[in-house]
Amino acid sequence: MLQLKFSQKTRSMPFEIFIAKRYIKSTRFTGFISFITLIAIIGIMLGTSSLIIALSISNGFEKELKEKVIGFTSHIQISKFDVRYHQKDDWISLEKLKKIPNVKSVSPFAGREAMIRSNYAIEGVYLKGILPEYDFSIIKRSIIDGKYDFDESDGNAKIIIGKKLANKIGVELGDKVVIVAIDPNNPYSLTPKIEQFKVAGIYETGMAEYDDIFVYVRLEHAQYLLDLGNKVSGFDVMLENIDLIDQTAVLIQDVLGYPYYARTMYQMYRNLFAWLELQKKPVPIVLGLIIIVAVFNIIGTLLMMVIEKTKEIGILKSMGADSKSIMKIFIYQGMFIGIIGTILGNILAYILCLIQLNYKPLSLPEDIYFMNSVPILLELWNFALVSIATLTLCFFASLIPSMIASRIQPAEAIRFA
Repeated sequence: MLQLKFSQKTRSMPFEIFIAKRYIKSTRFTGFISFITLIAIIGIMLGTSSLIIALSISNGFEKELKEKVIGFTSHIQISKFDVRYHQKDDWISLEKLKKIPNVKSVSPFAGREAMIRSNYAIEGVYLKGILPEYDFSIIKRSIIDGKYDFDESDGNAKIIIGKKLANKIGVELGDKVVIVAIDPNNPYSLTPKIEQFKVAGIYETGMAEYDDIFVYVRLEHAQYLLDLGNKVSGFDVMLENIDLIDQTAVLIQDVLGYPYYARTMYQMYRNLFAWLELQKKPVPIVLGLIIIVAVFNIIGTLLMMVIEKTKEIGILKSMGADSKSIMKIFIYQGMFIGIIGTILGNILAYILCLIQLNYKPLSLPEDIYFMNSVPILLELWNFALVSIATLTLCFFASLIPSMIASRIQPAEAIRFA
């Protein structure tokens, strides 16, 4: 049996770990990690950090996009098959929706295409009438001038518009605009509905396509302009837990039945979410290849270490070390490289993500990506998942060189050296 003298510091340490740690240190550059080992560690670090950052960006895109889509619509929207608009009596029957598990609120809305005119320009918009107490949280958070307020105590009807639209028609906070709504069943009518509004708030969500179109007024003003009387276009349903959106939509459909139908935000914006899923699919594949390349660096590093340490392996075997112990030495060495690289990769990814979160050095064109900067969502499971996957690959990568080292015969090793 191999007997080695250890210092007090390492006496309780298994000798395989002790030898592996010593092998990590260069024999030619005392006190420093050898160059090839350093390259392997850097490879693992870059691969790990790249994958964590990519997952954080992908999840950030999904979260940001969901929040913004919800801000312009709702989790679930209820409409009718047989008639375009809901009668006022429907409001009472829909109260039973609030008793369905996971339903947070139900609110009516009236919406249709219209035109907005200022003293300088006229543009097409989507007019949406809502109840003043409706929780448009994303619009509230996105107000950059004025406030989310439909108070008419000053005698003026209020409207909230997007920044891009405000720039196009040349209006600012407090200016007056006119909404013109034409009956779609009689587009050539000479008497369209017209009403003047005062700009109470200007919002900017980062989704340029929506900031340019959606304008918000009180429900009764939209009903007047769209000639609905007491009718509404549909009902917005907000949920407690969005993860249960599909199950809740089925429950709503079962409770209401025909002629109602419920659509989730994923169904209403199918193309948008399909684009998002398409963006996510190649990320783990492409960046997983980076980690695999880094793992091959470990294999190459350990193989070169086996060649360099052939004499030492022979000496250890001649002193009583068995093949299993030799395997452990190189497996531990590969794991040391993997652990160091993974820890550094996690630290690097965390720092870079924090920089993007706080300073936003990476910007995006709003008209393409619906946001003005690269979004980041830091989640512990991203770090844990990538770290576990990387260390698992490092372990299997260490097996090949360790098996080769364990088969070296003492006499041949010493003679070869």
